[in-house]
Amino acid sequence: MQICVMGAGIAGLAAAWQLQSEGHDVTIIDRAGAGAGASGANGAQLSYAYVQPLADPGIWAQLPGLLFSRNSPLTLRPRWDIDQWRWGASFLAACRARVSRESTVQLLALAADSRRAFERLLAEQAIECDFSATGKLVLYSDERSFAHARRQLALQQGLGVQQRAANAAECVEIEPALAGYQRNISGAIYTPGECAADCYKVCLELLRLLRARGARTIFDTEVGGLVMRSGRVAAVRTAAGLVEADAFVVALGSASARLARSQGLYLPVYPLKGYSLTLPANDSAPRVNVTDAARKVVFARIGQRLRIAGMAELVGDDLSIPATRTRNLAAAARDLFGDCGDLSQCEPWAGLRPATPTGLPVIGPHPKGPPNLVFNTGHGALGFTLAFGSAQRVAALLRAPRAHRLRPAAATPVPYSA
Repeated sequence: MQICVMGAGIAGLAAAWQLQSEGHDVTIIDRAGAGAGASGANGAQLSYAYVQPLADPGIWAQLPGLLFSRNSPLTLRPRWDIDQWRWGASFLAACRARVSRESTVQLLALAADSRRAFERLLAEQAIECDFSATGKLVLYSDERSFAHARRQLALQQGLGVQQRAANAAECVEIEPALAGYQRNISGAIYTPGECAADCYKVCLELLRLLRARGARTIFDTEVGGLVMRSGRVAAVRTAAGLVEADAFVVALGSASARLARSQGLYLPVYPLKGYSLTLPANDSAPRVNVTDAARKVVFARIGQRLRIAGMAELVGDDLSIPATRTRNLAAAARDLFGDCGDLSQCEPWAGLRPATPTGLPVIGPHPKGPPNLVFNTGHGALGFTLAFGSAQRVAALLRAPRAHRLRPAAATPVPYSA
């Protein structure tokens, strides 16, 4: 088949790679270029075992701070935006133990598939992306949050995930760079098999491989709309002309919802803004991936650089970078690791992560939309982690064109029946 993939972030490029590997002819369209959006400088962690959705019962107790605190790592800024209110209401409705548990089960299954697919790519293509597999520590600063984390740990261990609880001294044994912060650690969840890589480099390597095998790329070009014929998408309108294909994959991140809206369809995807700093690392920087659960900040060593990323803001399409956010990220790095790198050389970044209320990605055609228009979006902060498993789901759906159900379909390897 001729397949057009809209979006050249990690979700779109991974899908394009999977489809091309299965023998399809692929065209990729993006308004900028490979990895130019939310994939560009994300947290770099591949959290295959730590996938608990943001929608969690604990959100209710945090809600006043989310709405009114200037320094909260999770920020809700109400706007005159019906999509924001609709998404926010659905998000709060998803903050239930049962929903969180069911989403975790599905996300773990998708993450496991994604890990196998990405590691196969690394083994077969030897791509350069600063990959490491040094494990991950998620730190908790108080006993209450650590107790909640241990309950989640019990759920995931029951599903076969290799994780364990660690006390403060064990954290320092695992990551000596935390020695100066030990007294602030109530405990941690340690996952020895977690990984990290530079997502932007992965995007560039995928682009290189795709082009070498004949993929067509149309960059610096907006998707202007869809051309319909007999209830199916026949082409995409662009400034470069019409792009015709047999099937179309929408991997436009949070912009996927706008394209859906142009067809009269609602997609439960809204931008969740995050920030990062990238700086040259020194010997005091961590080698193990670290997440500060209270601050919602992650640290990952990628080559000779340290990536510091985090926060989640429901503020629409705003890509500004307030100085307070970069200061907060820098302060978190100093608190945990002291002098871990030259902060004067840091590169600040902001990105819009496409999120669904439950945390499960949307993979498949819309029940009210064209059957050959397949969505692949809504991965939230797990886009890099889930991209290659999602690509397999997309390919499976296109092998069975009768599928027409749309829902967050993370763990479904074949399409839903009619």
